Amino acid sequence: LHQKAGSSKVYELHGSVLRNYCVKCRAFYDEKYVVSSKGIPVCEKCGGIVKPDVVLYEEGLDNEVVSDAIRTIAEAEVMIVGGTSLAVYPAAGLLDYFRGRALVLINKGATPQDRNADLLIQKPIGQIFSQIKVKGK
Repeated sequence: LHQKAGSSKVYELHGSVLRNYCVKCRAFYDEKYVVSSKGIPVCEKCGGIVKPDVVLYEEGLDNEVVSDAIRTIAEAEVMIVGGTSLAVYPAAGLLDYFRGRALVLINKGATPQDRNADLLIQKPIGQIFSQIKVKGK
């Protein structure tokens, strides 16, 4: 999500595999530790399982992250949504908070929000983003 000119923030609703932690003692491990582990990664400090900092099936989203995302979406003038079917809730419901000028949807297939889009591009997002050229670079 992009905020005001010159500043931006990404809200990782479902977390990141770049951050990992021990489920027992909460010790932090980077992705290199997990990738280099044989089998299930184990904490060097307490022997607990090291889990990626991601929301797994039936786990709840972080309330603070969701609240911040809602606030940012509600304040946005333009919203670009890409690479999602907009069928999985609660994340798909975040679009309901957008009241800005233009909604852009980029997805290889149809979504339930297509009728609300000001610009609808039905192609794979990787194909579209690979064609974007940044001025001056």
